[in-house]
Formats: sequence, C-alpha cells, structure tokens
Amino acid sequence: EVQLQASGGGLVQAGGSLRLSCTASGFTFDDYAIGWFRQAPGKEREWVSCISSSDHRTGYADSVKGRFTISRDNAKGTVYLQMNSLKPEDTADYYCAASNTIIQSNLRQKAGYDVWGQGTQVTVSS
Repeated sequence: EVQLQASGGGLVQAGGSLRLSCTASGFTFDDYAIGWFRQAPGKEREWVSCISSSDHRTGYADSVKGRFTISRDNAKGTVYLQMNSLKPEDTADYYCAASNTIIQSNLRQKAGYDVWGQGTQVTVSS
C-alpha cells in the first residue's frame, strides 16, 4: 500500500528545535519529490518546504527560510525537516506529501502532490 508517515512532533519552547521525519513505503521513493505542509487551527493548509527527487534542490516558504532545513535519505526512504528557532506562529499540524510532477512550481501547491501522510502536531509555547 502506498503510504507516508510523519513523526517527530511535540511541545517545545520558543527558540527551541524539533526534527520531523517522513517515511515512505509502497512506492519508488527515489522518483518522488517530497513536500512539507502545515495547518494551524482555522487556517488553510500552507506549503512549508520541498525537496526534489533528482538533484535534491530545496525550496522554503518565506516564513521559515533561514530557520528550517529539509533533507532526504533515499536509502532509508525518509525525508527530514529540521526546525530551529521555533516561534509560536509555527504551531500547527505538519504533513508530508509526495509528488512526481515535472513542473517544479507545482511543488508549492497542494494540488501538485499525489500521496499524503497523516499529520504530526507541533506546539511552540511562548
């Protein structure tokens, strides 16, 4: 079965760090770009970051640029999101997703992804 599983969320104080993991099964992980999205209460799900399948090129939303780092380990079928200098506004449910689109700009949109994992909750206290 095609599946993604996100993990690593938790409670952290402002200025602290967390590392999220996204592990894939049931598909050829190396052929897919991976994105991270987040959704806070009462808000739309928004794009956070992505990493391409071939050259591992990365992209970040302006709100997290310089604080978050995405990486992937194809041998383990896992993508990571290292989150540093966390702010209360980072509080949300975080989701990972997989895409085989050939249009890289689509990786910034929910519609560009084919497979979604369940969310992991991140809470940043002030």
